[in-house]
Amino acid sequence: MAAQPPARPRRLLPLSLGLFQATLLLFFALFVTYGEPSARAEDASLAAKQLYGTFPLFQDIQVMLVVGLGLLLTFLPRYGLSVLTQNFLLLNFCTQWALVLQGLLQRFHHGQIQLELRSLLLAEFAAVTVLISVGAVLGRTSPCQLLIVAACEVPAYLASEWVIAAHLGVLDVGGTITIHIFSCYFGLGVSKALFGRGRQLLHPKETPTPRSDLTSLLGTLILWVFWPSFVAVLCQPGDAQHRAILNTILAMSASAVTTVVASSLLEDGRLRPGHLQNGSLAGGVAIGAVADMTMPPVAALALGSLSAMVCVLGFRFLTPFLRRKLMLQDHCGIHNLHGLPGILGAVASAVVILVAPKDTSRSPFSQVSPAGVNASEAAVGQWGKRGAGGQALCQAAGLAVAIGGSLLTGLLTGAMLRLPCLARPPEQHCFEDSLNFSIHGQAESLELGGTMEEGALVLKERV
Repeated sequence: MAAQPPARPRRLLPLSLGLFQATLLLFFALFVTYGEPSARAEDASLAAKQLYGTFPLFQDIQVMLVVGLGLLLTFLPRYGLSVLTQNFLLLNFCTQWALVLQGLLQRFHHGQIQLELRSLLLAEFAAVTVLISVGAVLGRTSPCQLLIVAACEVPAYLASEWVIAAHLGVLDVGGTITIHIFSCYFGLGVSKALFGRGRQLLHPKETPTPRSDLTSLLGTLILWVFWPSFVAVLCQPGDAQHRAILNTILAMSASAVTTVVASSLLEDGRLRPGHLQNGSLAGGVAIGAVADMTMPPVAALALGSLSAMVCVLGFRFLTPFLRRKLMLQDHCGIHNLHGLPGILGAVASAVVILVAPKDTSRSPFSQVSPAGVNASEAAVGQWGKRGAGGQALCQAAGLAVAIGGSLLTGLLTGAMLRLPCLARPPEQHCFEDSLNFSIHGQAESLELGGTMEEGALVLKERV
């Protein structure tokens, strides 16, 4: 009979979440309010127009994060319930946590924080970084460990985003640098510090099945359809937003076709599901930094194709190399989908700035800084003073800050996860829903599949 999981501090998760929610209830009761209604009809009409223009895109992003991203991670065949639940829990936890931090830093006036749809949208962008980062350690961590990652990463992201967007004036309307690159290397830093130098061999339950690959591919399709809303939601309505939508669709279309070409060439005429699930989205990651810039449509197609190629090649060659040489664990391949295409997009933004005409109508990915200055306007104004060469250097500096800051904070967070009270699941019980769920008829689910899996684990642990 298979050994049952050891006793764990099962009350730690509900107690910590309950304390968090109770504290937020008190905080909102004391400090959070809605803005005063507009007295003038013109202001009310403008507010309604902005709401009707933003909320449909906001709904698209909700579908992406709750349904699309959740299903994308279900490639782990016996961890689907845990993946969907943890993704949903982290999204809500991080959104509320980011609302508090953003309100205290940027919107705290006269003892009150005024809540609006834009602040909720920016809080969800902070949550996205956590949802991406945990992909590096998914399946080998407990829910409490993931909450610690979320609690540490959200303030680190807000600080990094302020430096990159408000201080350096980096142009990044779709979050290629501020979201994708930061979250990728934060997650890799957590993974490296948490697992140390120990070699984590492929777990038997980590291998996808045709059914799990199918649900994961369904998540890819949902993300692919709604991704233009994610990139364009913070653009200025009009020409800039129109360009962002068109460029995103072109880049993602090219990445989808190129993924099929690259995967079939590498796999002797066949397709690998993991390549399709990730490579088809790589164009959306790379295009974010240049989506609203004035450039020819062929540039978006070329960037989408290149991003898909580096993603597929990363899965085929770079991931095994990093696992073998650096013993770096990346269970969901976030480096291939978010890191490599993100770096490509950041480099492309510097190139486009150097060769394209200056367009001061653009709105880079940003938010209101603690000083009360709109970072979008500040970035455009700084570009005018710096010139194209100076702005290109700022794009490179923003890339360096995102990678360096995220790696450092990720390593510190990963070291914190090694505390005894946050012990991660034992190796033989990783990637298993029954460790976190009470499932009828699966009380002995760890025995399913016979003892061959456990025997393989024992042999691997002895190597």
